[in-house]
Amino acid sequence: QVQLMEFGGGLVQPGGSLRLSCAVSGTTFSFFAMAWYRQAPGNQRELVARIRSNGNTIYADSVKGRFTIAMDNAKNTVYLHMNNLMPEDTAVYYCNAPQNAREVAADAPFGSWGQGTQVTVSS
Repeated sequence: QVQLMEFGGGLVQPGGSLRLSCAVSGTTFSFFAMAWYRQAPGNQRELVARIRSNGNTIYADSVKGRFTIAMDNAKNTVYLHMNNLMPEDTAVYYCNAPQNAREVAADAPFGSWGQGTQVTVSS
């Protein structure tokens, strides 16, 4: 059974930084691709960043230059480094992992989700 556990959310002032972590167990497909999504109240869940094992990354336009996604396969963990946070970054952030090889190659959201961690940016 795939389990994703997110850590690192919290309250931060505008301009501040946070690092989210997602520990993965029960699958090795996470070695090949992982993603972070977020959902703000009243909004649809949106892709924040995705990384593949070949180093390829994609980011939402709204976070380019401020957020960085990284994988540590030795720890089966994916990170989201968030800098220069803004109030519009406030959302629940979800870790997303593939369940099989077909999902790894797809652009759509993967099949496994974490429980989410709240990030609030406010002064």
